[in-house]
Formats: sequence, C-alpha cells, structure tokens
Amino acid sequence: MTYRHAFLLLVTNLLWMGTGPANSKADDSEVFEREVAPLLIKRCVECHQGKHPSGGLLLTTSAGILQGGDSGAALDKEAPGDSLLLSRVHEGEMPPEEKGQPKPLSEEETNVLERWVKGGAFWPQGRTLDLFERTNDVRGGRDLWSLQPVRRPTIPKLNGKPQSIEPQNPIDAFIGAQLKREGMTSAPTASKRVLIRRLYFDLVGLPPTQSQIAAFEQDETPQAWEKLIDELLESPQYGERWGRYWLDLVRYADTSGYERDQEKPFAWKYRDWVVNAFNTDMPYDRFILEQLAGDEIPDRTEDSVIATGFLRLGTWNDEPNDPLDYQYDRLEDLVHTTSSSFLAITVKCARCHDHKFDPVTQEDYYRMGAAFWGGPIAARERKFLGGPSPEELGVTEVLGWTDLGQTPSPLHVLMNGEREVPMYEVIPASLSMIPALDRPFQPPPETAKTTHRRLQLAQWIGNPENPLTARVFVNRLWQHHFGQGIVRTPNNFGFLADPATHPELLDWLADEFVSGGWTTKRMHKLILTSQTWRQASTHPQQEEYSVKDSGNRLWWRSERRRLDAEALRDSMLAVTGELDLRVGGPGFRPSIRAEALEGLSRKTDAWQPSSKEEQARRTLYLFSQRSLLPPMMTTFNFPDATQSCAQRDITTVPTQALVLMNNPFVHARSDRLATTILEGLSSSQAENVQNQVQQLWVSVYGRAPTTDEIEIATKHLSVQRHHFDSLSEAKEDSSIASSPAGLALASLAHVLLNSNEFVYVD
Repeated sequence: MTYRHAFLLLVTNLLWMGTGPANSKADDSEVFEREVAPLLIKRCVECHQGKHPSGGLLLTTSAGILQGGDSGAALDKEAPGDSLLLSRVHEGEMPPEEKGQPKPLSEEETNVLERWVKGGAFWPQGRTLDLFERTNDVRGGRDLWSLQPVRRPTIPKLNGKPQSIEPQNPIDAFIGAQLKREGMTSAPTASKRVLIRRLYFDLVGLPPTQSQIAAFEQDETPQAWEKLIDELLESPQYGERWGRYWLDLVRYADTSGYERDQEKPFAWKYRDWVVNAFNTDMPYDRFILEQLAGDEIPDRTEDSVIATGFLRLGTWNDEPNDPLDYQYDRLEDLVHTTSSSFLAITVKCARCHDHKFDPVTQEDYYRMGAAFWGGPIAARERKFLGGPSPEELGVTEVLGWTDLGQTPSPLHVLMNGEREVPMYEVIPASLSMIPALDRPFQPPPETAKTTHRRLQLAQWIGNPENPLTARVFVNRLWQHHFGQGIVRTPNNFGFLADPATHPELLDWLADEFVSGGWTTKRMHKLILTSQTWRQASTHPQQEEYSVKDSGNRLWWRSERRRLDAEALRDSMLAVTGELDLRVGGPGFRPSIRAEALEGLSRKTDAWQPSSKEEQARRTLYLFSQRSLLPPMMTTFNFPDATQSCAQRDITTVPTQALVLMNNPFVHARSDRLATTILEGLSSSQAENVQNQVQQLWVSVYGRAPTTDEIEIATKHLSVQRHHFDSLSEAKEDSSIASSPAGLALASLAHVLLNSNEFVYVD
C-alpha cells in the first residue's frame, strides 16, 4: 500500500466517523442537511426506520448504516463505489416500487447518493433522521402549515391611507386585499329579498314567509340586518339546522347497520344534545370535552353522558365472525371519527404502517387508540362491542360510553395491523405531530373508575395551542355559509389537502374564535355581517371573472346553492302550512313505497311508517335506518352514515327531476297547497283564477307573480281544468281537492315546487 493510498484511507475513515477537520465537518454537515438528509428521508427512511427496519437495514442513524442489514454491509469502506447500497440502487432494486412514488431514483438523486457514499458517507455526530421531520414533495412533515401555531395576522389595509375608509369587517379586508392584487372586485350587494331568503336557509334551513320578507324589505333602520341575524340565531330551528352538519360528521344513525341493522336505543338523545349545544352556544372546547369524556369530567351530568353517544354511533355488528378481530375494527372507527371530526387528519391510515402522506406514525394510531381501549373482548363479553350498558354508566335510558375500569389490558402496536402479530406495548398519549403538545397520558386518580385517557385526549384536542382544532372548525363554519371551505378538503388538513385560498384569513378567524371564548354564534354573526357573504351571486364582469377564477376561490361572488335533502323536504311542508316545529324526541318513520322494501329480508314487516301527523316534523327527526334510507333523501345526496361526512356530494342527475315529478310526498304537498288556497278564498274569489295564482305565488315564492307569470299560469289552469273536467272520477268527487279546480291548481302547485326558484337559493 502506498503512502498516498494509506493517507486517503485514513481520511475516509475519519470522515465516516464524523471526526474530520473542523472546516470539513462544517462543510460536510451543510451538504448532508441540504442534499443527503432530504434524499434519505424522501426515498429511503419510510422503510428503513424504527425497531423493525426493512431488510434489517436502519438508515436513520450513522450506527445503523455502518452496521448494515440482513444482506451484509451497506457501505464498502475500501471501495465506496462498490458499496451494496449503491449497487442495489443502480440495479433498480431500491427503492421498491410504491404507489404514489417513482421507483428508480432520478439521475440527480443518484448523483447525490454517489457523491455522498464515495466521499466517505459523512454523518453528523448524534444526527437521527426522522421520516416526518420536514415536508417534501412526497409527504408532509411536522413543519406542515396546518401544524404550525396559529398566529393572528395584521388586518390588511386596502387603500393604504389613514384617511381612507377601510372595510368595517376584517373578513372583507382579507378577501378584498386578494381581489385587489388580482385586479378584481367583489360583486355588488344582493337585494334585500335575496338576502333574507339566503339567511333563513343558511341559519334555520327554512324559507321566510311573504310577511317576513315584506317586513325586512320595509325596515330601513341600520340595525335591521343584525337584528334579523340575532333573531334567527335565537330560534330553536338554528340548532336543528347546524346540528345536522355535525351529525353528518359523526356518522349519526338510529340503527347499527350490518344484516340485522337493529335500533340503537336512545340514539336520538345524542341528536337532541347536539341541537341543544348549538342553541345554547356551548363553547366548542366544552363541546369536544363532553362528547369524548362526558362521563369522566368532574361535573358529570346525565346530559354529559348522553354526549358520549358520539362514541357509540358507528356501525355495530353484534355477531362478528371473530370478536377479537372486530375489536380492532371498532377501534379504527373511533380513532377515525375522532381525528377526522375534530382535527381533519386521517389517523386511521396509520393502523398498519406510518401514514403515507401525513406526519402520523403507526405508534401514534395506537397511542390515540389507547384512549378508547376498554379491555379484551371474549365471546361472552360481546356487549362491549357496542359499549357499556346504561346500568354501568350509572344513568338510565342513555346510549353512552364509559370504560370498564381504570386499568385496561395493554394495547400493542400490531405489525401490519394484524392482531396475531403484536410488536410492543404502546404508552397512551397524544399524537406526536405537534411536538410542543406531545405528552403521555397520566394514570387516573386512585378513586377513578375509568382510565381518564379520553379526558386527557379531549383536553389535548381542545387546548388553545392546538393549531388544528380552531382552524378546522372555523373552516367548517365558512364552508356551510359559503358552500366551500377556505380549505376545500374540510376533513383533510394534511399533505393532500387543497391549499387554503386565504391562509391569513383562516388564521385570523381561528384566533378570533379562540380568543372570543370558542363561541359559535359570535362567529356566525361576524361572517354574516360581512360584505363578502352579502354579495350577489352574479357579477357585472361575470364572464371575464369566470375565466380567470372559475372555481370562485377568490370569493368574488356568492355561490348559487341548491337546497339539500332536509331543507327541500322541510320547505315543502313549510309552504303548505303543515310543518310541525316540535323540537326533540324520538324520530318518525316516513312512508316508503313497497318497491323500496323489496331488498329487505322481512320486507313490509321491517318498516312501519309513523302517523301522518308525526311525518310532518322536520326532516332532522327522520328515523335514520342504515339499511333503509328513504329514496327521496338519498336521491338528493343524503349521506349513508357509514363514515364521517364533512361535505355531501352535490350531483345533478335525472332521478332528481323524476323524484320531484313523481314522488307521492311531493304530490301530497301539491294537493294540500291547492286545497288550502281554495278553502281560504271565498266562493267569488275562488272563481277568479288570478286570485288562485296570486295566493300560490305568495305561498311558494313569498312574492306576487309578474304579469307574464299570471298569463302563463292562467293558461295552465284553464287547460288543466278542462282536462280534469272531462274525467268522470273528478266529477263524481265533491271534495275541493278532487274537483277539477282543485286538481288543476294542484298541478300548478306541483310545477312551482319543481322550479329552480323554489329549489335553489341565490
């Protein structure tokens, strides 16, 4: 060996050990952090990390790479270019092909790896790589935007001069600033008639009457708008409207699903608890606390235990093929619903392996799951699959949750999520993706009857410093007020999330929400008093702006929105005067046609509709049976309640028009409306067709018909009356509803209930 060769070998060994000259170490550390660490984290560490790295090769530490793996040494000190690590890459065997990742390293990536290995594979002393330490173009790290602390931004100045008149509502300042940068302006304010109709559907899900519209249009006082907002926020119907959105999130249904699909006793009490929580403006951190740990809080009440029904709402198979396996399926449901609803992070994806895209480790999944871990399940303990009995809760007639004791059996991280392959015991704790708040759960007090893990999980979620909780909730508020969220993937604030259209506005709203005491009604009013919410759905430069921003991500106009399934059904009952506004109580079963029951094993015996009087209640109170959702509801995108639904599908399909034309419920409303109008008119008035048209327009649209509408409607009634007058059965029936005049008016009412003006809100 020559002197020069020996010297180079010595230097190489020193570099491998991280003990080279000071200047070299500094330079090499910079190169390692800039080029090598990102490459290893992005393409290698996902498999070669943890206690069971792939092939036995650990690539997160210097010791790991020097030790090598099952195939031998990864690095060749004497001939670095012949290192097994490089040869496996050159042969295309590494990295292995994975969904969403390119198989071979790019030429640039390969060159980085070669330079590093041939240069001695320098590794900074004490450095440990972490898969989720930084965000790259493959996955998110703990530096992901949604995991950073909420910082209240400065409200933009649109004109930049102190004497200028700036928007009074900060929302308009943030929206206006972005529009100004794009050379755009917002749409003008919508008419008072449009605004009141929009507000009623927004806050209570019902149409305003003609008298309510007229009163608002005639009120010229500056306080008119805020007064109307306050009035609706104090209405019992507000909680019914906004509670429904939460029920979608928590997969609410009245039955258990699977083949038997048996009723969940008293599930409706949870529904009523949600409605009441919104109506009383329960602070959101308390809203979280009671649903996750209402049985563990010091001031526990029957209502707070009812709130834990949140944990019991999922599908429940009382006869699983393997109860022990099913225990882990139930655990997945609890982890997924909790993390999706409150945090908009899909933690369930880490049941079998580290999350592919978000900074959630497999251990995180089980750390969170331990909060719901009530002990092992044997065949004789199947009752636990749906939670404890009311007697165990200490209350009666409640669908709630509590632990079976304070010391459940250990929960182990499972290899590939398989129950038969436990790896190591998990320490119950919060998720590690927010390092500043990462901490293990403490043991419960000696006198406690439960683990107190759910209580600590709820406190972690509701911590004002948790960056996700407030951001996620104010985004949901924005979504239901505007049709889309600032983040348009409301159940996903992770790496694959749609980027926030206005990140500074989102943070300002989140900070305002927390600093204002987590109260929801205050945030509603802030949004509803903005010019952004009150703008029209059409713009003077509609064509130009639609090309520039077809998705309306800049909020330059309001979105025209179709009524959802509940609002559509409720509106039909409201305009006919049939709607029963009783709040709370067990749900009703609607009439369902025999054809829809054909798929059931017991057919008609499986479904007994409630009385007509009960069926006149708001759709919120419709009994939700997972195996038998009413076709009218599903046609208009009612969710199936299997998993958390943050945003319903919005479809436009022929079956929707067919339902409105042919559904017996719609026809019954048309008949009822015609009968009510004719009975309300005197004999002489009823003979005047224009009076019938006038009353029909006022009832359905809340306005008088135009001259053209009167002409068209009058012609329609004439043709239809002549048609029904020729039918012998119509002549023989003396009731108003079945008279030629009644049938003709009912057909016109049916037209109006099918119209865009009734079904859509501008």
